[in-house]
Amino acid sequence: MRTAISIGGPASGRTDDWADEVAFVREADRLGIDDVWSAEAWGQDAVVPLAYLAAVTDRIRLCTGIMQVSARVPSMTAMTALTLATVSGGRFVLGLGVSGPQVVEGLNGIPFARPLARLREHVDVVRLAFAGERIVYSGEHHRLPLPGGAGKALRLAQPANTSIPIYLATLGPQALRYTGATADGWVGTSFIPEAAEVLLAPMRRGAEEAGRPVDAVDLQVGGTVAFGDREALVDRFRPGIAFPVGAMGSKEQNFYRDAYVRAGFGEACEKVAALWLAGRREEAVRSVPDDMVALTTFLGSDDDVRARVRAYRRAGISTLRLQPDGRTVAERIDTLGRMLDIVREVAAEPLV
Repeated sequence: MRTAISIGGPASGRTDDWADEVAFVREADRLGIDDVWSAEAWGQDAVVPLAYLAAVTDRIRLCTGIMQVSARVPSMTAMTALTLATVSGGRFVLGLGVSGPQVVEGLNGIPFARPLARLREHVDVVRLAFAGERIVYSGEHHRLPLPGGAGKALRLAQPANTSIPIYLATLGPQALRYTGATADGWVGTSFIPEAAEVLLAPMRRGAEEAGRPVDAVDLQVGGTVAFGDREALVDRFRPGIAFPVGAMGSKEQNFYRDAYVRAGFGEACEKVAALWLAGRREEAVRSVPDDMVALTTFLGSDDDVRARVRAYRRAGISTLRLQPDGRTVAERIDTLGRMLDIVREVAAEPLV
């Protein structure tokens, strides 16, 4: 199995955190981690950290996890991706996603309606640019050149590069189907190996309909890694489930919550979301079932964690995204190294 880590997130951007993030990624690169994902929510953007990391790392792939399609026009996404691919020596991965209504409408000022159509069009235009084609496109969200204006059909001045992988962060059934049909990889969340089919089956169907091998998509999911008393750790990491279920998206539309509902946690999600949206956040956290935490993380003893890695491998996950726990960079790296040993051990076992 391949492995990945992430940096950034909603609370990212504090100056005194950056040096630690750089040290963490550089050491992960040395340990053999395959990918680093740079998050973009309402903190740091996904791009600038990767440009810096390109200069101070050697082999790790640099991935946007994810660039919001509502925050950029597709041609700028393509120019940015081509530039990062150049400065990183071909180590760049373009991760795209639709984000959620609170961010899209609150920060970007764009209606969130029909997000899959926006994603499709964004990918279409980006691929035209990657191929060195003149960018001519007529869609619901993007019309290039602008009809009736002074613009002309242009191709980017940068050399064509069709080898840049495109990964998509999707959760809805139709979006997952589209991912299977067209993407190089999937940036997954809200994933439970024991209920993998609710998210993986639509991707397989999309791949089959497009005439692609069912394993054409690199499946990347994972969770927090922490070693110690499993019961105490489960309690400690409940907020990591309560936040996306209660706060990400809106009352009417929350892809993270919907995925957990399809995995069999409908009653729990309804309760957690209602409490969170009512401002009773501590109660919401306490209402997260133990299984929702334990099944989406790697917590406990080496044997506990090894069992979870095996579950992800059986489910067909090709890359584990790991969030090692620790108060310092050294502690996070120690946890990551211990986890890598377990992943490599499990990967060498016969698959049963």
